[in-house]
Amino acid sequence: MGFARTCSVALVGVEGVVVEVQADLEPGVAAFTLVGLPDKSLSESRDRVRAAVVNSGDAWPQKKLTVGLSPASVPKRGSGFDLAVACAVLGAAERIDPRVLADIVMIGELGLDGRVRPVPGVLPSVLAAAEAGYEQVVVPEHAAAEASLVPGISVLGVRSLRQLIAVLTDEPVPQEEPDEPGRPDPTLRALTLPGAGLGAGLGPPGAPDDDTAIRDLADVAGQRPGRTALEVAAAGGHHLFLYGPPGAGKTMLAERLPPIMPPLTRREALEVTAVHSVAGILPSGRPLVDTPPYCAPHHSSTMQALVGGGPGLPKPGAVSLAHRGVLFLDEAPEFSAKALEALRQPLESGHVVVARAAGVVRLPASFLMVLAANPCPCGRCRLTGDAGDCPPAIIRRYQARLSGPLLDRVDLKVQAEPVTRAELAGTTGPRESTKVVADRVREARDRATARLSGTPWTRNGEVPGHELRTRWRAGPGALAAAERDLELGLLTARGLDRVLRVAWTVSDLAGRDRPEAVDVALALQLRTGVERGVPMEIGA
Repeated sequence: MGFARTCSVALVGVEGVVVEVQADLEPGVAAFTLVGLPDKSLSESRDRVRAAVVNSGDAWPQKKLTVGLSPASVPKRGSGFDLAVACAVLGAAERIDPRVLADIVMIGELGLDGRVRPVPGVLPSVLAAAEAGYEQVVVPEHAAAEASLVPGISVLGVRSLRQLIAVLTDEPVPQEEPDEPGRPDPTLRALTLPGAGLGAGLGPPGAPDDDTAIRDLADVAGQRPGRTALEVAAAGGHHLFLYGPPGAGKTMLAERLPPIMPPLTRREALEVTAVHSVAGILPSGRPLVDTPPYCAPHHSSTMQALVGGGPGLPKPGAVSLAHRGVLFLDEAPEFSAKALEALRQPLESGHVVVARAAGVVRLPASFLMVLAANPCPCGRCRLTGDAGDCPPAIIRRYQARLSGPLLDRVDLKVQAEPVTRAELAGTTGPRESTKVVADRVREARDRATARLSGTPWTRNGEVPGHELRTRWRAGPGALAAAERDLELGLLTARGLDRVLRVAWTVSDLAGRDRPEAVDVALALQLRTGVERGVPMEIGA
């Protein structure tokens, strides 16, 4: 009788649970039984592990073999347990000292030839191992850089099962044959699930292989209100609604929002990288995502695609892929009503709780939402000299697709006007570049961070209204216009709180210590779209 155990990690959403992999060998008819609530891909590991062990030059034990995954109540899926199962079996067969395996966490898929292939979710798996007190992990060679992002963990990257066996038994480590120059490595395909990034409309802005790297705010002609709203949104983390005719520049503005946002902190970068790793969209050769992500799903996306879902345990949706970044919903009224209304919870809480029969998963979803819409289905209504082709009933029905409760959670509502010939020709004055605006946004963020130090909040868009009304008060008489709108029913209580948040952001951008009447007036103008007698410009 032989027994050995090692550890691996099961992912539940974007959080990991350390799983003990136990192997038991007993006399009897040769058989391989895998227990512990495995899914189909994990059940198939019996054939992968057997072939990998044999093709690595070791004998497969001809006894009754039982492999248990504990705790048995946690659903386990994927091929990331292969490496741990193989080593546990070899430990039970006394090919490897079982005492060496007991305190090691192993993550990786095995090919039939014994090569160790990377799997999605290495970073959250290693984070879970570190939180559980483990100090050593074994991962595929291509995922070693990602695993090394976790401090206090010793990472061993291996290319094959033969190499790992040699390391664990103090034998000479064999040198695997190098890949032919210019030939694609098939093991890297496991790092990116087919179509995951394209289907989500995801592309980290600023990446060398992404065309958003060359997009500059100076390219946008005109749109002074939109540029101001973009700057306020980036500085305070405020949601934005852009509406106007086709071709006015709504999408151009949205695509230039992430580059003016400050880089992610170390903690935020780890959160974003963990989500992207689980989703299988982590770029190869870029283990840490340190810039705000940009996710623009198509308007035909389902509710599950937006908030998370899928068979078995729910997987991250677009709101989680946009965590700490921008979620852009172009042609917002064309999204299904159920999908749009499902956004209301994460807009308030910063996370999504998805309940399914297989379990309940909590997914991070703290994002900056940008909505874009035309005034009507034909897009030409309300333009000067053109009444459009849509009857009033059609226009009302189209605009009603964005519900009042959803729009009430949006801080900034700006109309994108058609661009004039002078603005296109550049004769109306120089346009500020992304770098100039980004520097101003960073200074405003620094002012807010210093003011909010010692609190759970880092941006003005996160601060509860009660705190802004009692702890950080606006200037004398600054809120008179907003309170008057509240009395007239033009603002809800939530709307008043959001106006106050925007006013603080405007004052931070202008370099003032607290909001004044002009800041509140600009915040009201940005929220309601009604002229308040102030220029649509910061500090004016």
